[in-house]
Formats: sequence, C-alpha cells, structure tokens
Amino acid sequence: IEYAEVTITRIMFRNGGSEYQINGDTCRLLDIQELLSDSGIGREMHVIVGQGQLDSVLHADPMGRRAFIEEAAGVLKHRKRKEKALRKLDAMQANLARVQDLTDELRRQLKPLGRQAAVARRAAVIQADLRDARLRLLADDLVRLREALKAEVADEAALKERKESAEQELKKALQREALLEDEVRQLAPRLQRAQQTWYELSQLAERVRGTISLADARVKSATSAPPEERRGRDPEDMEREAARIREQEAELEAALEAAERALEDTVAHRADLERELALEERRLKDVARAIADRREGLARLNGQVNAARSRAAAAQSEIDRLAAARDEAQERAFAAQEEYEALKAEVDGLDAGDAELGEQHDAAKQQLADAEAAHRAAREALTAAERGRAATQARHEALSLGLRRKDGTGILLGARDRLTGLLGPAAEMLTVTPGYEVALAAAFGAAADAVAVTSPSAAAEAIRLLRKQDGGRAALLLAGEPGDLTPPGTTTPSRGAGDCATSHNEPADARQSDAADFVRGPSDLMPAVRHLLRGIVVVGTLEDAEDLVYSHPDRTAVTADGDLLGAHFAHGGSAGAPSLLEVQASVDQAAAELEELAVRCEELTEAQHAAVERRKECAALVEELGERRRAADREKSSVAQQLGRLAGQARGAAGEAERSVAAAARAQESLDKALMEVEELAERLAVAEEMPVEEEPDTSVRDRLAADGANARQTEMEARLQVRTHEERVKGLAGRADSLDRAARAERDARARAEQRRARLRHEAAVAEAVASGARQLLLHVEVSLARADEERTAAEAAKSRREQELTVARNQGRDLKAELDKLTDSVHRGEVLGAEKRMRIEQLETKALEELGVEPAGLVSEYGPHQLVPPSLAAEGEQLPEDPEHPRNQPKPFVRAEQEKRLKAAERAYQQLGKVNPLALEEFAALEERHKFLSELLEDLKKTRADLLQVVKEVDERVEQVFTEAYRDTAREFEGVFSRLFPGGEGRLILTDPDNMLTTGVDVEARPPGKKVKRLSLLSGGERSLTAVAMLVSIFKARPSPFYVMDEVEAALDDTNLQRLIRIMQELQEASQLIVITHQKRTMEVADALYGVSMQGDGVSKVISQRLR
Repeated sequence: IEYAEVTITRIMFRNGGSEYQINGDTCRLLDIQELLSDSGIGREMHVIVGQGQLDSVLHADPMGRRAFIEEAAGVLKHRKRKEKALRKLDAMQANLARVQDLTDELRRQLKPLGRQAAVARRAAVIQADLRDARLRLLADDLVRLREALKAEVADEAALKERKESAEQELKKALQREALLEDEVRQLAPRLQRAQQTWYELSQLAERVRGTISLADARVKSATSAPPEERRGRDPEDMEREAARIREQEAELEAALEAAERALEDTVAHRADLERELALEERRLKDVARAIADRREGLARLNGQVNAARSRAAAAQSEIDRLAAARDEAQERAFAAQEEYEALKAEVDGLDAGDAELGEQHDAAKQQLADAEAAHRAAREALTAAERGRAATQARHEALSLGLRRKDGTGILLGARDRLTGLLGPAAEMLTVTPGYEVALAAAFGAAADAVAVTSPSAAAEAIRLLRKQDGGRAALLLAGEPGDLTPPGTTTPSRGAGDCATSHNEPADARQSDAADFVRGPSDLMPAVRHLLRGIVVVGTLEDAEDLVYSHPDRTAVTADGDLLGAHFAHGGSAGAPSLLEVQASVDQAAAELEELAVRCEELTEAQHAAVERRKECAALVEELGERRRAADREKSSVAQQLGRLAGQARGAAGEAERSVAAAARAQESLDKALMEVEELAERLAVAEEMPVEEEPDTSVRDRLAADGANARQTEMEARLQVRTHEERVKGLAGRADSLDRAARAERDARARAEQRRARLRHEAAVAEAVASGARQLLLHVEVSLARADEERTAAEAAKSRREQELTVARNQGRDLKAELDKLTDSVHRGEVLGAEKRMRIEQLETKALEELGVEPAGLVSEYGPHQLVPPSLAAEGEQLPEDPEHPRNQPKPFVRAEQEKRLKAAERAYQQLGKVNPLALEEFAALEERHKFLSELLEDLKKTRADLLQVVKEVDERVEQVFTEAYRDTAREFEGVFSRLFPGGEGRLILTDPDNMLTTGVDVEARPPGKKVKRLSLLSGGERSLTAVAMLVSIFKARPSPFYVMDEVEAALDDTNLQRLIRIMQELQEASQLIVITHQKRTMEVADALYGVSMQGDGVSKVISQRLR
C-alpha cells in the first residue's frame, strides 16, 4: 500500500456483523491480516517474545525453526493461500468424482427410462377410458344418492311433526305436574304449622303438668315444716338488767360531775395564780427591759418593730401560698387514688382470669405429658412387636426351608446357631467354571448337596443332633488338610519313623475291621468290591469312628448304625425324619403368628401415629395457652406498672399535701411568733417612751404568787386522779348496758324473723295451691286445644297425601310422554344421521370427483350423468380407427351401468397388466437428457478449473521458495554476527537439513561458545542456551525488521556480562524499531526511554506510574 500511514477500521453492527476498512476502503478481514503479517505485526507472531518463547525456540525441531523464519519473511500468507487452494482442489476432486459418477449414472438411466416412456404412452390411453368410466359411475351414484336423500327428507319432516305434537302434550303434562307441586308446596307450610302447633301444645301440657307437680310439692313442703323453737334469754330480763346497770352508771356519772367541777375550780384557781404570776413576771421583765431599752435607745427598738412586722407579712404570704399548694396536691392525690382504685379492680379481674388460664395451662401440660407417655409406650410396644415379628419371620423361614429340604440338611441349617463349626451349604461356598456344572454335580454325587463343617468333631456333633431329633440323614463336607487333623484337647505329636509302620490295610485295633471283610461274593466281583471299599473301616460307635479319623486321616470309618465319617466327607443321621405334617403344622403356626404380629404392628403403628398427632395437638395447645399466659403476664405487668406509677403519684401528692400542711403550720407558728413579737416590741416601745427612769423593781409579790401556784398545782393533781377513777368505773358499766340492749334487740328480731318465715311459708303454700288450681284449669284448656291441633294436623296430612298421589300420577304420565318423545327424537335423530350420512356420501363423491378426477359436481352430472351418451374410446397405440363415421366403433352409446362397470374392470385389468407405470416417464426422460448434457459441460469446466488451481499452487511454491531462501540467507548472515557479539570468540551458524529441497527443508542451529568444542544445543548450559535462543530471535529481527517488538523477561537468567551484551543488541534494534521490554533488571531499565510501573496502594487498587527518561 503506497501510504505513509495506514488506518484500519472495524464497524460493528447491531445484528452481530462487522465491516472492515483500510484507509476508508472496504476490505476483507483476510486482507487486514495479510497486511499486518507483511508488516511483521500480529498477536501470535515472532515479534512477541514471552517467558515461554525462549523454551519453544530451544526445544523446537528444524521445521519449527523454519516456521519462525517463514513467519518473519511473510510466507505465512502464501502458505495459507496454498492451503486454501489445496483444500479447494480436494473439494473439487470430490465434486469432480461426483459429477463423473452422476454423468455415468445418467447415461445408464436413459435407456430404461426410454422404455418407461413408451409404457407411459400406452397407459395414457388406458387411463383415459378408466377416468371416463369412473366419472360416469360416480355421476350415476351421485344421482341415485340425491334421489334417496329427497325421500329421506320427506320422512324426516313427518317425524318432526309427530315430535312437535308429543312435545306439546309433554309440555301440558309438565305444567300439570308443576301446578300439583306448587299445591304440595303450599300445603307443606300448613302441615308444618299444624305439626308445630301440636308440638308446642304438647310441650305446654307437659310444662303445665310439671308446674302442677311442683306446686303440690311446694304445698307439701310448706305444711310439713316443723315449728322453730327459740332457746335464748328473755329480752325483758335483759332490759331490766340493763336498766339496773344504767342506774349505777348515773350515780357514778353524778360523782364524776362533782369531781370534774372540783377539778375545774382547782384548775381555775391555779390558772388565776399563774396568770397573776405571769403578769407580775412580765411586769418585772418589762420594767427591766424598759430600763435596758432605755439604755439601748428608742431608735433601735423602732427598727426591731418594723422588722418584726415585715416578717409577719412574709409569713402570712407563705401561709396563703402553702394553702393553695395543699389544695392542689389534695386534688391530685384524690384523682390518682380514683384511677388507682379503677385499675385495682381491673387487676383483680385479670388475677381471676390468670388463675383460670393457669389452671388450663397446667391441665394442657398434663395432657401433653400423658400424650408423650402414650407415644413412648406405643413406640416401645411397636419396637417390641417388630422384634417379635422379626424373630417369628426368621423361625418361619427356617421351618419353610426345612419343609423344602426333606432330609437332615434342613434341620442342620435351621440349627446353625446351636452347632459349632457349621459353615453352611457347600454349593453356596463353591464356584464352578461355567459349562461344567452338570459334570461336577455328577462327580460330587451326594457331596453336591452336602453341608460344610470345620472338623470331624463338628461332623460327629451334627450327626448326633440328627439322631437326637430323628431328623433324617445328611451329607457333610469337612474342611482342612488330612495332616491338619488333631483330636480336641491334644497337641500334634512329632511323627518319627515308626509312626508310619501301620499298614493302610490293617485296622487300628481289634474293634475295627475293614469293610471288605464283611462282604462275600464271586471271585470275579470281589476285586471291584475291595476297590470300592478300600480304606473304609467298620467300627462300633461314632466315638470310635472319630478317634479313627483323627489317628488315621486316610481312613474312612463307618458305624454299625450306618454313619460314615472321613477326613473330608461325612454322611449320617437318623433313619427317620420329621413328618411333613409336623413340619407343615409348625410352618402354619409360625405363619399365623406372623400374621397376628403383622396386624398387631399395623395397629401399634396407627396407635403411634395417633399418639404423635395427639402429642402435636397438646404441644400446640400448651404453646397457645403459654403464649396467652405470657400475654396476660405482660398485660398484668403493664397494669402493675401503671398501678405503681399511680400509687407513687398518689403518695407523692399526699406527701406534698402533708408537707404543705406542715409548712403552713410552721408558717402559722412563725406568723404568731412574729405578731407576738410585734405586740411585744410595740408595748416595749410604748413603755420605754412613757416610763421614767426607775431603779431595780421589787420581787416579793412574784415570790408569794409562785408559792401559791405550787400549792394549787398539787391540789389540781389530786382532783385529776379522782376524776380518772370515776371515769374508769363509768366506762366499765356503760359497755355492759349497751351489750344487753343489743342482745335484747337481736333476740326480738330473731323471733320476729321466725314469725315472718312461718307467715311466708303459709303464704307460699296458699300461692302454690292457687297456682296448682289454675294450672289444672289451664291443662283442661290445653288438652282441648291439643285435640283440635291434632285434628288440624291429620286433615293437613290427608290433603297433602291426596295432592302427592295426584302428583305421582302426573309424573308417571310425564315420564310416559317423555319416553314417547325420546323415541320420536331418536327416530328423528336416526333420520338426521341417515340424511347426514347420505349428504356426507354425496359430499365425499363430489370431493372425490373434484380432488381425484378434477371435475366439479355440477359438471359431473351435466357431462357424465346417466342421461348423457357415452363417447367412443380413444385409439390405442398402433390401433387404426375405421374411416367411416357411421361405424359402431365411432358412434356414442347410451349409458348402461353394467357396461360401464365392465369397461372399468377391463381398463383396470389392462392397466395392471402394464405393471408399474411411471406417469412422469416422458417428462423425466426429457429432463434427464437435458441434465446429462449439462453435467457433461460442467465436467469439462471442473477439469479446466483443476488445472488452473494446480498452476496457482506451483506459482505459490515458487514464491515461497524464493522468499524463504532470501530470508534464510539474511537470517544466517545476521546470526553469525549476533552470535559472535554475544559470545566473543565463539562460533555459531544456521544449517539446512535438506539443502536440495528448499520447500521442505528444516533449519538447525550449531553453537560453539568460546572455550568449548560442542556444537549441540542440548550440551550447552542453561544461560548459553537462552542466549543462543535470543541470538536466533535477534537475527530474525535484524533480517526482517518489524515496527514493534515485545520481550517479556528474556534476560532474567543472564549474568551482568551477557546482560550488557544483550542490551547493546537491543540498542541496535532500537534504532529501527520500538521495543517493549518487561524486566526486573536495573541495567535494562537504565537504557529505556520510558518506564511504566504498576503499584498498589493501601486500599488494594492498582495504579500505573509512568516516567519519561529521555
């Protein structure tokens, strides 16, 4: 592109599509990718050297290194074009083969399709006759159906008239039925009222009879009550005693009055003396004070008088304020007390309700406890029943197994818990190779059904059990090796040379003999017998057999009772076994118990569910009552708080009133004191102003008055003692007289009440007699009314019964009419159905003619109806028609259905003789010829296009070879220079793996650092290998420069010397390109033009920091 600056634009549309532009011109995405590739820019190109890029260069194979050079040289787009062309060639090859196959197939199809076209021409003539015959038969069917439909419509109209008449009669019958139903409904309230009146009068009669009985009982109770007897004192005696006591009391009161008068005189005399003494003392004090006041000065006395008057005024104001405060506090205390009393009454009501709610809550908790106890009991009973059912189920299964196994094996398996060393059925413990089950069953013989045990002792114990229970016989298979057999309670002795001296054919002792010794027979049969009985010894008892097996594991012992015991097999038991009847009885009993336990478990399960529901209900009730109780407690607490607040307000107001009263009293005292002080000071001031100056006053008069006052006080004390004595005596007599008066009044009142009670009883008896008499008269009237009500009820019931009978007759008539109407309706319906079927048949025929034959119904009858003549058939292929128009072959014929049916059958038979006919064979043959011609031309075009693509691939290969060769030579030259600068004194070069074929050759690297002779990269150190990879990348960069390079920590593994060399190489690249280097090396940062760092503050947000260095 001949531009100094290129702008790439992408426009994204709302529907998800995109449009690309280069400098404003619309282009493809492929064009932009090739442009960037030519410029050495791309997301996945060699210019981006990541942390793993060096490893990919180091571990790359020769073709991978070639890819780096091709990518830098811009060969990628040519390879993509070649790959695209090759893909087109592959796709074209498939299309070419497909077109060739289609052409050959069409060529093969043309010949048979020509034959089908000839058959199709013959079929066209037959189809014409077939179509004409079918149309004429359809038209004849249509005409016949239309005539039948007209007759059906006439019959349907007559049925409809009869149906309408029946509907009118049914309507009248229904109206008569409705009228009777209304009359019955109208009679129902009359009957109900009559019945209600009869019931009410009957109840009234019963109540009147009860009233009569009650009144008679009251009369009897009032007349039979015994009279009351009073046993108290006579009121007159008590009044006379009270009068006597009052006389004594009057005498004592007179003496008391005399003593009180004497006391008053004494007190008055003492008060006169004290008053005279006080006046004298006051006079003396005034004289002394006047003298002192005179000395102090009249001015100060005037000031004291004014101050005392001010204090008196202030005290009066304080008294007025405290009085107002006292009244207000008393009002507040009264209001608080009234509100307190109202709330106190409410609290009393809450206490009563709380007590009742508490009782309900306690009862609910008790019910919950009972429900939980019942639930626990039901659960425990269910658990016990489940355990019993499981035990019974196990016993039933064991007995069933014994019933199934009719030998001793079932007994042994059922007694597994009582036998030690019993392993189980041997067949369940063995696994046989598939396909050999029958063979091994025959080989095992009786051992196939044996029970496995651990030792001969266990086998002997099992046989003893079978003999004890008479359980039959069983086969036993013993586990273990013969050499491992050791008798119980002994240890295995060491066997010397003499232990094996006993012969296998000799018995262990005299009680044991070989089984063959007990057999006699022909000489030719005895060898077989001895072979079969070899190693079998006859012993006396099962214990002897057990000893023999433990001492000689290779022998097999058999007892006289038929029990066989060996080291690996045993067979024995009792001669008999439990009968099937006994076992079946046990099984039936276990099954019956199992059914009973199952029913019991179901009942207990239901009981447990009921207990759970009851517990939930009780828990919900307890929770509800608890919540109500808590709500009541909260309400009581709130009211109690209000009571406390009101009580506090009342107490506070009362206390405030009391304090106001006390303060008012103190203020009154202060006022009195101030007034006295004012009077005193005023008097002192007047005396001081009027009195002349005197000497000290005379005190003799005061001393005489003081002595007389002491004598008067002594006399007053004695008089007071006398008065107190008379008062105590009067008080003691006063209470007795009053008590006697009250007792007399109480006795009189009791006697009066008793008299009133007797009078009330007599009155009640009289009233009861009157009530009984009136009730008897009322009962006579009620019985008369009851008889009339019974007659009215009977009449209403009879009238209603008559109307109901008439209603029944009317309903029967309505049902008969309804049945007749239903029959007519069914007939009409059947007629309509038949008419609908005929219409449907007509419609089907019309539809068939229209859809299958393409003829309108009107044209079908008018053109092909039975009234139309039948034209002659068309000439068949190869048939010559007569030239004479009057020839019968050329003349039309009248319609005859039998001839047309025959004509239709003949045409169908001829058409069937043709076999399969392709009705489109003519059109298909023509289309196939046209398609064969088109495919032949298309095949030639594809062959030409394939040749053009092959030429394009050849040109691309030539271009790739040229570009790669130039890029390789430049890269190899630059690599030698860069390597020599990175490794001074070293030698490095790029070599081709196949120099004769530049399209497929790979690129290999030879590197020899200074001081080393190796050239393979795998033998270099890690730093040398990294630096070699950098050298190769830098060589590619210098051979084919790019505007940008990105390097991510490529110098991380280099030391300072090699880092400095790499930095110089980067500075050379910096002259023609821009380098973006991600590094942690300080020296690399020093040569950069700008630094960008990423930092994170304390808030956890990253931040990019930039610094321009040059």
